[in-house]
Amino acid sequence: MKDLLRILIAPLVWLAAFSAVYGLHGLLCGHGIAGTAFGLPLPRVLLVAAYAAAILLQVALLAALHHPRFASPSSFVRFVSRATSWVGVVATGWSLLPVVMTTYCI
Repeated sequence: MKDLLRILIAPLVWLAAFSAVYGLHGLLCGHGIAGTAFGLPLPRVLLVAAYAAAILLQVALLAALHHPRFASPSSFVRFVSRATSWVGVVATGWSLLPVVMTTYCI
């Protein structure tokens, strides 16, 4: 069961991060939250912070799966879990990139 969790943790975290960031986007735009922080619009700062947190979480998972304490004894499971973790990092970076690159509300 732990091996299945090792393999699926990164895609599940990507799913949660995707839902959370775009949910935050909807809340910020739907409620008209305004203001500034660090000289930038507050919604932009919050969305970029959520994007960065999602990327950092995926990188932390990748690092954890490379650590011997969390690695599987099976070389196949170790390879697949690390591969899906890399997929999670890339998917998070790519699918949440529009949050950073485009306007936050229309």
